Amino acid sequence: MWLFVAFVAVPIIEIALFIQVGGAIGTMPTIGIVILTAFIGTWLMRTQGRLAMGNLQRSFSEMQDPTEPLAHAAMILVAGVLLLTPGFFTDALGLGLLIPAFRAAVFLFLRSRVRVHQFGQRPSPGAHPNDPRARRTHSKRPDVIEGEYEELDPDDIPPRGQSGWTRH
Repeated sequence: MWLFVAFVAVPIIEIALFIQVGGAIGTMPTIGIVILTAFIGTWLMRTQGRLAMGNLQRSFSEMQDPTEPLAHAAMILVAGVLLLTPGFFTDALGLGLLIPAFRAAVFLFLRSRVRVHQFGQRPSPGAHPNDPRARRTHSKRPDVIEGEYEELDPDDIPPRGQSGWTRH
C-alpha cells in the first residue's frame, strides 16, 4: 500500500513544485536548477560512494559487522537514483541521503524497526555435494585436523613432467 501511495504522491508533489517554482522564477531557470542539482548530486554521490565503499572494505578487512556500511552504501545508491530523477522533491530527498548525519538517523530508525530472528550461513540450494559449505562439520577433538580429499585414478592423470619436489 505504501508503495502505491509513493508512486501516486511523488509525481503529484513534483508537478505542483514545478508549477510553483516555474511560476515564481520562470521556465528556463527552473530547468537550469534541475540540471544543476543533477550534476551536483552526481558529484556528491561519487565522493560519498567512495567513502562508503572504503568503510565497507574496512569493516570486512577488520572482521566487523558490515551492516551499517552496507546500509550507507545502499542509501547513497538510492540518493543517486533520486537525484537523477527530475524534480525538486526527489532532489531534496536525494541530497538528504547524501548527508552522513541524515543517513545515520535513517539507519538508526530502520534498525529500530527491523528484527533479525536468525542469522547463519547455509549452502545455496544448487550447491554441489562436494562443496565444502554443503557439509561443514567440526571435530570436537583438538588433535584432529580436518581436511577434504578426492581419490584420483592414476591412469586418468595426464603426465606433466617433473614437479621439482621429487627426483627421478
